[in-house]
Amino acid sequence: MRQELDGRVAIVTGAGGGLGRCHALALAERGAKVVINDLGGARDGTGGSLTAAEDVVKEIETLGGEAMADGASVTDYAAVEAMVARTMERWGRVDILVNNAGVLRDKSFAKMDLDDFRFVVDVHLMGAVNCTKAVWEIMRLQNYGRIVMTTSSSGLYGNFGQSNYGAAKMALVGLMQTLSIEGAKNDIRVNCLAPTAHTRMTEDLGAALPLDQLGPELVSPGLVHLVSEDAPTRCILAAGAGGFERAYVTLTQGIRATGADAREQVAARFGDISDRSDEIVPEMGAAQGMIELGKLQKALGA
Repeated sequence: MRQELDGRVAIVTGAGGGLGRCHALALAERGAKVVINDLGGARDGTGGSLTAAEDVVKEIETLGGEAMADGASVTDYAAVEAMVARTMERWGRVDILVNNAGVLRDKSFAKMDLDDFRFVVDVHLMGAVNCTKAVWEIMRLQNYGRIVMTTSSSGLYGNFGQSNYGAAKMALVGLMQTLSIEGAKNDIRVNCLAPTAHTRMTEDLGAALPLDQLGPELVSPGLVHLVSEDAPTRCILAAGAGGFERAYVTLTQGIRATGADAREQVAARFGDISDRSDEIVPEMGAAQGMIELGKLQKALGA
């Protein structure tokens, strides 16, 4: 019997353990051929080894699937291009990209070194950019692609000590929003996944979370849907402990304030500006300007 992802080829970054491993196994179980990309470094991005990736390949092959290991750093565009070239040489296409590779270098902003800030942004944001750029033209030419960016509640809502991580993770939402628009005509669907899971990336939060209920395998069903043939696009899917939610970037209707006392009007009517009763989820950035120009036209009696 044909499986859901038979004939599909997936690249999963950071797939040597944790969430990436579970995602890769879930894709392979449904028939996809999977590239297991993992630098094999420590949680802070230092070091490297192909062993973790090769172990996941063995797991998939034991289950009767096809996989290949790759140790490219997602921060090295030439290495990423070479990984994609090897994938094309072996399987002839790339249908799915899961941008999951990540590192942590947590400190309060006051104590954080700017090199640590740049490094985390480079891995999470530019790593996803590098991998996406390397497969984008392939997906355009085959008129099919499914891309998932791994965002985080730390980016969507903030978390103490993670200004670098949060900035990178929210930036991925902006990247997803634009790429979903640009990819639509070629059936390239781009989404974000915001996971809550017990992995080595979250092991320091053990006192605050029921870790035994937060297995990464409980997140992967959401990932599989986001890369399926009937996947949504421009979706931020949150997942953890068997729960699935959807997050949105919204815009309120607000007010119009002009004149010499505009600043005072903004302060006095900030509750009206914040009123969410008629908020919208904009289809694209131009929606903000349309709302604001609509207020102007109404004021002019147009």
